[in-house]
Amino acid sequence: MVIKKPSDVNLPYSEVTPKSGYLDRRKFITGLGLAGAAALSGYEAFKMAQPDEVAHASTKLTFGKSAYSDTQAPTSFKDITHYNNYYEFGTDKDEPAEYAGTLKTRPWTVAIEGEVKKPQSIDVDSLMKLAPLEERIYRHRCVEGWSMVIPWIGFPLSALINRAQPTSKAKYVQFITLFDRQQMPHAGNVLDWPYSEGLRMDEAMHPLTILVFGLYGELLPNQNGAPVRIHVPWKYGFKSAKSIVKVRFVEQQPPTTWNAMASNEYGFYSNVNPEVDHPRWSQATERVIGAGLFSARKPTQMFNGYGKLVAGMYSGMDLRKYY
Repeated sequence: MVIKKPSDVNLPYSEVTPKSGYLDRRKFITGLGLAGAAALSGYEAFKMAQPDEVAHASTKLTFGKSAYSDTQAPTSFKDITHYNNYYEFGTDKDEPAEYAGTLKTRPWTVAIEGEVKKPQSIDVDSLMKLAPLEERIYRHRCVEGWSMVIPWIGFPLSALINRAQPTSKAKYVQFITLFDRQQMPHAGNVLDWPYSEGLRMDEAMHPLTILVFGLYGELLPNQNGAPVRIHVPWKYGFKSAKSIVKVRFVEQQPPTTWNAMASNEYGFYSNVNPEVDHPRWSQATERVIGAGLFSARKPTQMFNGYGKLVAGMYSGMDLRKYY
């Protein structure tokens, strides 16, 4: 697979661009009247503009810019952290924020297993040092029909994959999340646990696929998948596994939780596709969280708007069959 560098692609505003681009477009920065405000990180500028929404106890992270960031202004910290799907802490959108405080994110290790030359267990704080952290402002599209723009902090998943040194048999990567009934009061309900997700190897190696350790410049809140999750911006949100404890390299397509539960509703690939409806609702439009209760829905973009960077991986595939 040939990966085009950002400089090789002529992208419109809806495609990925440097972080400085979105900072220049954010009107509130200008309103601050502060010299050099445009050079601030998304978190720093947002904190000054809306201090009440970021009044939370966390640890700041050191990170750089990314050429893969979107230009849209991020969704508010409050909405990102109080409108969540994390069934281990409840099925209502506000329940993860209420109940996820029971999750203990230190100490935490991630096991690397399967078809690799270097199986290992790595502490999450050591894992964070494998590659420079970047702010990646990505669109997030949920299969239920809502969307956000989230300023993740992380680095490409490929850094971990390269460390593990997969063998030639490794065709897929599987992610297993924590299953602990004491820490997760709703685990054991609704779905089969632990939660499992997977990607084809080329998807996992794609530079848009990231390991996430933080958002808005600080460590991930528990309800957003602390201490480590993945994010795959061209796929529906359930593909981005939270609170990962195992990364397995396997030869056969791994079972995934939602696909095993209802294969007619949740395909293995789960690429955002406005032309393939969920059996119970349309995927043609989406509701933007934070835009107001009565705001108009907007059209869903193929591959969530990242098609110029990812469509080549699916050339020749029937995306209605491999949904």
